[in-house]
Amino acid sequence: MHPAFSIIFFTSAAGAGYGLLALLGLLAPFGLLPASPLFGFAALALALGLVVAGLLSSLAHLGRPERAWRALSQWRSSWLSREGVAAVATFLPAGVFAIAWLFLGSGVAGVAGWITAAMAAVTVYCTAMIYASLKPIRQWANPWVPRSYLALSLMTGALLLNALLGMAGQAAGWSSLLALASVALAWAAKEGHWRHCATARPVSTAETATGLGHIGRVRLLDAPHSEDNYLLKEMGFRVGRRHAVRLRFITRLAAFALPAALSLGALVAGPGALSGTLALLAAAAAALGVIAERWLFFAEAKHTVTLFYGAGEA
Repeated sequence: MHPAFSIIFFTSAAGAGYGLLALLGLLAPFGLLPASPLFGFAALALALGLVVAGLLSSLAHLGRPERAWRALSQWRSSWLSREGVAAVATFLPAGVFAIAWLFLGSGVAGVAGWITAAMAAVTVYCTAMIYASLKPIRQWANPWVPRSYLALSLMTGALLLNALLGMAGQAAGWSSLLALASVALAWAAKEGHWRHCATARPVSTAETATGLGHIGRVRLLDAPHSEDNYLLKEMGFRVGRRHAVRLRFITRLAAFALPAALSLGALVAGPGALSGTLALLAAAAAALGVIAERWLFFAEAKHTVTLFYGAGEA
């Protein structure tokens, strides 16, 4: 599939925002976060800012953005519509949680915070299911996609929270441990997804697509078009094997290895400027790594329609 930057930014930014928002909603009611209104405002502004920026970016991918509201009416059958409904619905408990946490104290924000965390997770799951529900693309239609999306959202959210605590001079050992654990979980989920894509049998081949497999091997005699059409440009995007290997290395390094090492360094350093700097670098590295991962997620997806344009399997 052709990797559109608007969708890459949307899934990366909104995923990080929802991950941070979920952690704030879960942890603030237990008093695990600083009671300072300034910290609460900065954390909520970052989380909601990333969510809003991601949602606005997704509108740029539409041919008629002014009609985006119509997608909300198809929630019974469309995961895209369910994502939109969940995204809008999340703002209500998030607003109540923000008011309660900032002005009434974290102890009053419990129920609203937990509902916000649940709705954030539901929204990320709906985003993942937009792709996991597409059976013609075997790289997406598997359980590893929602697992990876949820794990990466938790990881980027935990790294952002650790960075916020470090910059506020409130670095805590548990936040660095949470960041480390989330990186390990996301890394395992992503490796599982890559392994599945590499080992799973093709959903369809040229023989099964044409129904001529009983005769023998099917091959394309002549291209149906003299130049690339819309389907080939959008659904037949090709990424070189060399580039895919390089980008996977960048993803492993930037999204997982570096954040893990830097978070461990922040844990060992303890409270202070060094810890905050390392935590901030970990979050920045993960942001770049997730963008590389998301580009590959789209670029390596192969639609079965390419069988009719000469692909041997999909």
